[in-house]
Amino acid sequence: MREIALGQYYPVDSVLHRLDPRTKIVLMIAYITMIFFVKTFIGFGIVFVFLAAAILLSRVPVGKVLKSLKTIMFLVLFTVIMSLLFYAGKEEDLIWRWGIIKVYRAGLINAGLMALRLMFLVVGPTLLTFTTTPVALTDGLESLLKPLTYIKFPVHELAMIMSIALRLIPTLVEETDKIQSAQKARCADFDSGNVFKRAKAMIPVLIPLFVSSFRRADELADAMDSRCYRGAKGRTRMKKLKFHIRDLIAVLFLAVFFFAVLWLRYNFFPWVIDLSSIPWIM
Repeated sequence: MREIALGQYYPVDSVLHRLDPRTKIVLMIAYITMIFFVKTFIGFGIVFVFLAAAILLSRVPVGKVLKSLKTIMFLVLFTVIMSLLFYAGKEEDLIWRWGIIKVYRAGLINAGLMALRLMFLVVGPTLLTFTTTPVALTDGLESLLKPLTYIKFPVHELAMIMSIALRLIPTLVEETDKIQSAQKARCADFDSGNVFKRAKAMIPVLIPLFVSSFRRADELADAMDSRCYRGAKGRTRMKKLKFHIRDLIAVLFLAVFFFAVLWLRYNFFPWVIDLSSIPWIM
């Protein structure tokens, strides 16, 4: 459970930490959009260069960021296997056959692309939470969605819900580890047996975890009520959000990589370089 990095904040002074939270949220949306435009390994190479530069600028340990991938490795493996087994291709591209099971070259490429897409989709948002406090994320999201208040949309309440959820993720992970340690001290076994036995062994952990979660939620509600919390009404901020030149530079930095991905996808300016003539590009 300690491998769950989403929702954890890593306090350090870096360029990414100093960016406006609104800029980071917009960049994250653009980053996710860019990933879905990528259809080749060359495109993912461009995304990797951008993400590697972002991790270095964040000054967050690489191992700490990559630890978040452990939580999705089963999903990645499952996706790869399904893609290999059920992706149909041309007979001349057949790589391996065993009975009715066939593995094609196109299926192998698609499996690799799907695995990379899943991993990049996890690492990016994890880096966002590492470099942005829940309070800053709430303020940034509320500021970006402020136009929706004109149609009576509860923007502040939505931002507060997301902030509380992010805050509780590390707390629940720590609580789960404590409960598992207590159960192991009573000779509970969570590591042996098949999938069904392991799932059954988690029942003594889940029940007290739910009880603890409801208790924490009740305590949080009492604390907010005792401080006369009334939503966005009459609420002010201690720190005002302001854009700086570094935010513009960050946007332009991502725009360069986004343009490169779109160029690979749609072959802009074919009179300069005809990408369709280069293997493994188009």
